[in-house]
Amino acid sequence: MEAIRVISATTVQARGHVNNGDSPQLIDLNPWDLQYLMLEHAQKGLLYPKPTSSSPFEREETLIQHLKDSLSSALDLYPPLAGRLAIIPNDDDDDTSSVFITCNNAGVSFIHAIAENTTVADIVGPTYVPQVLYSFFPTGNLKNFEGTQFPLMVVQVTELVDGIFVAASTNHCLADVKPGWDFWNAWAGFSKNGLNHIGLDSKLATFDRWFPHGHIKRPLRIPFKEMMENYHKASTDLVQPPPFSRRIFHFKREKIAELKAKANSEVEEGVISNKISSLQAVLGHVWRSAIRNQNLDPEEEVSYRFLISARSRVSHPPIPDDYFGITVQFTTVTMKVRDLVGDGGLGKFASEMNKAISSCTEEKIKSDFEAWVRHPTMRTQRAPIIGKFMSTSSSPRTNFYEIDFGWGKPVAVRLGPANTKCWKLAADAGAEEGSFDFEMCASYEILEAMGKDPEFMHMVSLPPPPSMAVIQ
Repeated sequence: MEAIRVISATTVQARGHVNNGDSPQLIDLNPWDLQYLMLEHAQKGLLYPKPTSSSPFEREETLIQHLKDSLSSALDLYPPLAGRLAIIPNDDDDDTSSVFITCNNAGVSFIHAIAENTTVADIVGPTYVPQVLYSFFPTGNLKNFEGTQFPLMVVQVTELVDGIFVAASTNHCLADVKPGWDFWNAWAGFSKNGLNHIGLDSKLATFDRWFPHGHIKRPLRIPFKEMMENYHKASTDLVQPPPFSRRIFHFKREKIAELKAKANSEVEEGVISNKISSLQAVLGHVWRSAIRNQNLDPEEEVSYRFLISARSRVSHPPIPDDYFGITVQFTTVTMKVRDLVGDGGLGKFASEMNKAISSCTEEKIKSDFEAWVRHPTMRTQRAPIIGKFMSTSSSPRTNFYEIDFGWGKPVAVRLGPANTKCWKLAADAGAEEGSFDFEMCASYEILEAMGKDPEFMHMVSLPPPPSMAVIQ
């Protein structure tokens, strides 16, 4: 296999945007958005079988232009994605700035590339995610604050010998996984059903940022200049981690049910419980194996960071279902190794995770929100704590295997190379109904040890063979 060959790079703007001389809409960001300024873009890629000769997309130029046109229609419904960030110094000499999305229709970058010697089997067949896949993603190292100069979304469509890989790199200050998934659905809906398609895909989302009722003055003022100085200093001091490998572990619905039942049975012996969710149970199973296979000191502490959505947890005011922005809260569970990997460890971990989620009340969410306004902080790339700290991204509630552009469903869903310089676990829905796929970024040695761990692998299944069915 060899690297890709770029055929073209163009800019796609919202189809119906009219420049009537008015100033573009400005969306002032809230703490949930702003904390991502120093991190890299969010990336997701979908692998499809190439349309057959009998499909309307037989010719590659027809397919590429069709994807551009349908993307343009989708941007009509999501104007922030075609905009830019604006970081504007405040004029009263307090060294603060305010950050906005300016919906100026500057456009999305669209890259068309070819991987002439790479097949679908080359991507889905190996045990480890192949390096060539990373070339299918654009702008792997752009930081979100660079959205003042660069597009907030970059799309790359890479043609394989027998497939098509559609990837998007999106400024993470704009949205988390749920609204990102909504946009993919809208784009695919226009592609499949026509550029004038009127339906669920055609509803304009809510872009005004959520703020609690009260005294918070907008736009927010942050010490951006000072933060940038601290960021550059931290980047200089950051110890580069060793190369990481990536491996996908597939869990079928039946095995997920077993793990959920086991975790609930361990929460309180002799008591029938169902408070531990399927996702909590599987996350615990993966994390226990990762720690168990390192032979760490039993008294050492290890930490697992995960995300909790505020969407269903605040009601005054509520967050709209179609809200296009960040809503997630970071929460960490820390345990001693002996408690995690010992008898009943699955239930103990899941129970601690469950307690952390339950503690994320509306009162706490608002309190943390207002505390950030008083003392803004940015999340940055952590110095690697190899083997002792892991974080989760994505969500199996957003099923990317449902995204159909008009020539069939994906045969694989993959992460891009951004934000993978530390331990990471991406949890996605699998291709089979009720299944989970966990893409784990870790050292090769640990992933190999997990692959040879009978207790762990007993619950892991081979993924289903990719369906190469396409529109006839």
